[in-house]
Amino acid sequence: MKFKYVRIQGQELAANTMYAKGIFSMCMQLIQNDVMEEEDADLCKEIDSWFAEELPWPEPCKRQEKVVCFFKTENSEEMMRMIRPMCWLLEKYNHPYYIVYTNTPGEIVYEDKYQVAVKVSGELMIEPVQESWSPKDEEETSEE
Repeated sequence: MKFKYVRIQGQELAANTMYAKGIFSMCMQLIQNDVMEEEDADLCKEIDSWFAEELPWPEPCKRQEKVVCFFKTENSEEMMRMIRPMCWLLEKYNHPYYIVYTNTPGEIVYEDKYQVAVKVSGELMIEPVQESWSPKDEEETSEE
């Protein structure tokens, strides 16, 4: 299956979007919390600067609107190569992250050659646990 978009995100939610924080936010948080060693922090800042120079900064992100960004996979090879060291640093500092591929990121409110910004509600949706659909063990069925 071929996917159009990719995003690297963590477990923690951003307060303004209630969506999983992206890789840049996760790394900057580790720097701001003095978790990263200076050399690693400098590498993160260097990578962040490269992205700021090479990619347009989406207007909705500048305004801190309730959006999240996804890279377009068709143009992401160089970006993923550049971001890989940030993934290694997250691993070094035992910070979980996920690489999410999708064709349906949501309502696109910004788009350029490399990325899209997708509108999010900013609300956390929690649903009740649904009834299990797994087969019952033989012991459970014989006891009934």
